[in-house]
Amino acid sequence: MTPESPAPSAGRAETAGTAGRPATADTVAAKSAGTADTVAATRQALAEVGYLADEPAALVSFLAQHLGKPILVEGPAGVGKTELAKAISRASGRELVRLQCYEGLDEAKALYEWNYRKQLLKIQAEGREDAFDDVFGEEFLLTRPLMQAIASPDPVVLLIDEIDKTDPEFEAMLLELLSDFQLSIPELGTIVATTMPIVVLTSNNARELTEALKRRCLYLWLDYPSAEREIEIVRLHVPELDEKLARRLVEVTAMIRELDLKKPPSIAESIDWARTLLLIGAEDIDRETFDRSISILVKHRTDIDLVAERVGLRLEDEAKWPSPRSSSEKAISRSARAISLHPPGAGRRARQPGRYRCGA
Repeated sequence: MTPESPAPSAGRAETAGTAGRPATADTVAAKSAGTADTVAATRQALAEVGYLADEPAALVSFLAQHLGKPILVEGPAGVGKTELAKAISRASGRELVRLQCYEGLDEAKALYEWNYRKQLLKIQAEGREDAFDDVFGEEFLLTRPLMQAIASPDPVVLLIDEIDKTDPEFEAMLLELLSDFQLSIPELGTIVATTMPIVVLTSNNARELTEALKRRCLYLWLDYPSAEREIEIVRLHVPELDEKLARRLVEVTAMIRELDLKKPPSIAESIDWARTLLLIGAEDIDRETFDRSISILVKHRTDIDLVAERVGLRLEDEAKWPSPRSSSEKAISRSARAISLHPPGAGRRARQPGRYRCGA
């Protein structure tokens, strides 16, 4: 960290950095041990720590480490946005510093605040008029996540989670950090990072973010994965699960996500459901198994009723009429369905009374 005036201390992960020039591409490269040299290597590194990234996610992760630009990851809740930042932290060997955003978040909780109690005790103990000038130093500063990331002597991953829950004023406060990796404290001056953090911002797209913030970031949209990719993810985390059952689980989860729910099941909940099926010894997902474990996937009462009605009935139908595999099986299945709906002779029996009346 390079202060233009005295710099704040940052405690455990908050120890003030070595004075010097601001971080550059050379200094970042020198201090970013563990940074992959190619997109393929980045993807492999993420996979080794348990995150199966697709090509866009691997590319953005690679560019963030080499270009020194923040990543803005948007998408529905539960698709792995936060987990991407954690995986980058594990893969690069950097400490993760997390700022969880919420409505009403201000600078005191995100940047720093002064230890007013300690300042007051200092003033009372000194008993001098000029004691006020001595209480705005490093020892009286309480650093928060953004300051910790900037002040850290070692490269870190800074996760600003759910940025869309804050207001545009908070976004404006972040612009200096995202563009120049520095923060300004009126009493101390400008604090410039000597190690470049990897910054990951996540958003559930609850509101439109400002263009000024987007312009400073690499952009990544994460959606629910394809069926094949989700099967890979589930089996990575629950390798004991049979592949056939994992495929069935993903198919049913996709049915649920097609419905208009308050909260569709996330990937993490799919993994939890896989573990649940394993623990209860399920060999297939029938209506009974589904009803027993539906609360693992769906967390709102109205959603549970809707899913039980729609998906539960589909499971019953599939149990009666299993999906055919070959074209001949499909033809037999269609014939069987037709026979079930219109048994032979049913039409003739329905028309017989009329024919007799005409003959009479």
